[in-house]
Amino acid sequence: MAEHMTGAASLIKSLEHAGVDTVFGIPGGAILPAYDPLMDSEQVRHILVRHEQAAGHAAEGYAQTSGKVGVCMATSGPGATNLVTPIADAYMDSVPIVAITGQVPSAAIGTDAFQEADISGITMPIVKHNYLVTDPAEIPRVIAEAFHLAGTGRPGPVLVDISKDALAAQTTFEWPDEVDLPGYRPTTSPHGKQIKEAAKLIAKSKRPVLYVGGGIVRSGAAPELLELAEMTGIPVVTTLMARGAFPDSHPQNLGMPGMHGTVPAVGALQKADLLIALGTRFDDRVTGKLDSFAPDAKVIHADIDPAEIGKNRHADVPIVGDARGTIIGLIDALRSRKDDIEIEDWWQTLNGWKERFPRGYEEHPDALEPQFVIERLGQIAGPDAIYVAGVGQHQMWASQFIDYEKPGHWLNSGGLGTMGYSVPAAMGAKVGAPDKVVWAIDGDGCFQMTNQELATCAINNIPIKVALINNSSLGMVRQWQTLFYNQRYSNTDLQSHQFPDFVKLAEAYGCYGLRADSREQVDAVIEKAMSLNDAPVVIDFQVHRDAMVWPMVPAGTSNDLITTARDLAPAWDRED
Repeated sequence: MAEHMTGAASLIKSLEHAGVDTVFGIPGGAILPAYDPLMDSEQVRHILVRHEQAAGHAAEGYAQTSGKVGVCMATSGPGATNLVTPIADAYMDSVPIVAITGQVPSAAIGTDAFQEADISGITMPIVKHNYLVTDPAEIPRVIAEAFHLAGTGRPGPVLVDISKDALAAQTTFEWPDEVDLPGYRPTTSPHGKQIKEAAKLIAKSKRPVLYVGGGIVRSGAAPELLELAEMTGIPVVTTLMARGAFPDSHPQNLGMPGMHGTVPAVGALQKADLLIALGTRFDDRVTGKLDSFAPDAKVIHADIDPAEIGKNRHADVPIVGDARGTIIGLIDALRSRKDDIEIEDWWQTLNGWKERFPRGYEEHPDALEPQFVIERLGQIAGPDAIYVAGVGQHQMWASQFIDYEKPGHWLNSGGLGTMGYSVPAAMGAKVGAPDKVVWAIDGDGCFQMTNQELATCAINNIPIKVALINNSSLGMVRQWQTLFYNQRYSNTDLQSHQFPDFVKLAEAYGCYGLRADSREQVDAVIEKAMSLNDAPVVIDFQVHRDAMVWPMVPAGTSNDLITTARDLAPAWDRED
């Protein structure tokens, strides 16, 4: 039976029916009517952030650790436009979030009213779908649809923009029994014929590679991937978004491919005769110069999003479907043919590369190496901690020097590369997994974009830990200036070893502030941070600024030109 209430009350009741327990947001004029009934909700916890961008990233972090759809809320105009970056971020990395924004009264839409912005128009290219609601009776149906769209198929962001008069008006609340969207029928079950074709290619290949992406994590397919890999003996490479989808300790894991991937992973893709691409999209950071990528390989490409298949690379066997269902199908199809897979010579080549190009870094006699800090952090905090990286050199080192054993323990901004992601995403991750240790691994550039959320963490008892890799620079840009711009360091010196004092800043925000600038201090300061759980902790690791991320494929070039710090010649076919 329908209940009478305001549109605002209908919105909050709809969120409750959708199973929401946490909303990250900031009130303002157009969304203000919704904040009144929100105050009385016993189910929905609102966390008042300090910037709307942080609300969006927190919703992303929450979604990835809780397994639910994340929710953020903002007012019209600048409140809504501040959500654009995290919405784009969620779109690129397939993170399910619903963003709810207030809009000026419907009669004022299009008049350039105070705090008006066409947020549905602005976000159209970066959402799965968006809504502009001016009729309060539509609110329950729209919210139900938004959560269904965000969390099913290829996950992603959905925006719901609601005019202020729709929130203020009287309406009836009726939660729909089912969501009926005739135009939205994502294919989740792969076609059996395509699975058989894929199995045939796999059985006769001599140099196959399982090239797996974030879709493995999103579909919960890690156990099935492990079974497929062990049954066939095929090597595995995990993209930046798939770190942890296959255990790093497993001998078949060659590491991460791409611009800063391992030599064995990049080499395996280049020399393969078959790529088994699962839940991955042939991103430019992985392929390098596209027409030189894996030149001798046939491609099996499985993805839940049909638009990704054939987008960048022709697929000899296209499979539309959920990664987990696809892998289960492949396991069944290959069970009787696994003995046909003969790849001993391939493994001899791969193991040779693993021996010749181990993980490592150049030691610096007079300063603290950032790679050492991150390596020790991973060893001390362990594989059960959740690591949330910002963007830049520290992100790449965190993907390289921490061993990930489980999916969902590595969060980062992969596709969009959003500086400022780490602290708010770690905050959301901790809310979504309160029993886990959550480390934000951030750079001094990224940290100064969103560090105000330390106040949110301190006030709301969200004790994240921040490892601040402080090289006093915009490090990745500086690396490019070193390599490609004759060491002309234009506007990359942040002087962060002096300004601000990050220990004092942390303490001003109600957090613990610690510092380390030598190898001898690193273990003790990490262990100290691990022991402090009643407030957030920030460790200012003052590292040297000339450390570089290696290996590296220069942008726009062939992956064959991958170079390491020790040898700047192409890696393949070199003599030691």
